[in-house]
Amino acid sequence: MKTSNPVLSRLGRAAERERSAGYNPAGPYGPAAGQPGYGQPYPSAPGYPATPPAVQPMTIDDVVVKTVTLLGITGVSAVAAWNLIPNSLLGPAWIGAAVVGLVLGLIISFSRMANPVLVIAYAIVEGAFVGLISKTYQEILGYQGIVLQAVIATFGVFFLMAFLYRAKVIRATPKFQRGMIAVMAGLFAVMLINFVLALFGVTTGLRSNGALGIIFSLVCIVVASLSFILSFNEVEEGVRMGLPQRYSWTAAFGILVSLIWLYIEILRLLSFLQGDD
Repeated sequence: MKTSNPVLSRLGRAAERERSAGYNPAGPYGPAAGQPGYGQPYPSAPGYPATPPAVQPMTIDDVVVKTVTLLGITGVSAVAAWNLIPNSLLGPAWIGAAVVGLVLGLIISFSRMANPVLVIAYAIVEGAFVGLISKTYQEILGYQGIVLQAVIATFGVFFLMAFLYRAKVIRATPKFQRGMIAVMAGLFAVMLINFVLALFGVTTGLRSNGALGIIFSLVCIVVASLSFILSFNEVEEGVRMGLPQRYSWTAAFGILVSLIWLYIEILRLLSFLQGDD
């Protein structure tokens, strides 16, 4: 089955290899009950070796459960980091968590196999990062109530995008996917360059409380919001292609990445707006 998404194409090829080892879905949600490949090995004739056990296809429910699980892990890690890391170590700790999270994210993104252990490790590390950066804004910089506001806004945007995708107001067409991938790659490059320059004391204004900083944050919020459309489409296509159940971890990882990115950008924008009061 053809798809314009290179990640899904790669995962689809992996699924094809697994089907040849004893997995044969007959539709978007796998084979019908009682058919070969439905929770049981293919039947084998007497005297022949037993076939490999069947691989269950992923479903939307699998992705929902994995996403909620990862959000729970991220939340627990955030609370733990908030309460356990002393204020004197906030800066180095959240920078370290951000770097480790970036490395894990790249490994997961470019890996050829779904790895639940890496995805869970990513949730733990990013949870620590979110907790520490949130504490910095609310307790160190004094933006009272900003964390709760950012959380509410983040999930509000998430459910809005889910509704728009469900209602087919926004569609993940091939052109939309290519454009989003190009824009996200460009933003990532700009933010990475800005971060490196900041380490050397060079200020570009992209992350400062000013017109340029506010505009850049708004752009990031819009792109992060639209990235949910890519994630929803990947889930839908993955189910339709009959990807193995463990790839629900990869789909949940994509949603978690977008949620964390959106939360950080909203947190930053709210700090700019509160700073103008």
